[in-house]
Amino acid sequence: MESIFKHCPNCTSTHIEFPNNVRFLCHDCGFTYFHNIAAAVAVVFRHQDKILFTVRNMDPDKGKLDLPGGFIDPEETAQEAACREVKEEMGMIIKPEQLRFITTFPNNYLYKNVPYRTMDIFFECKLAEEQVHIVAPDEIKALEWFKLQEIPEEKIGFVSVRTVIQQLKKSAL
Repeated sequence: MESIFKHCPNCTSTHIEFPNNVRFLCHDCGFTYFHNIAAAVAVVFRHQDKILFTVRNMDPDKGKLDLPGGFIDPEETAQEAACREVKEEMGMIIKPEQLRFITTFPNNYLYKNVPYRTMDIFFECKLAEEQVHIVAPDEIKALEWFKLQEIPEEKIGFVSVRTVIQQLKKSAL
């Protein structure tokens, strides 16, 4: 993928390189920027034999299935970020001790033509009931419950989410 960065932010030189969107280097002034991965969280909510999905209402992957979650803020643990994101998106109050770590998986997140690489951290949280609500309709178009073996993987947007769901299906067999 060609870099969207055409000039050095330090000296405006065009004598730059950004191989594999990892390390931006200006050959004139020596400015270096490491485009490190961003940490993100996702929560697999379970109620009995069903898993909750959001339908994204924004790009990337608008209209595709996703899990509740988002990016981790500075000075925040992954569990705190998961709880904050769930509250912001669905108005639900959950506590870090309700979250069970599942796994991590790398992902690509193309936002405004900038390819961000993420490390998605997945947690599971059991719910006593199916009643859930959207409080961030700009982010979430709908909420849908699916039985694990009936999840339409082709409708899942992010490869990390699809991979984790495949792993959960295999481990349930």
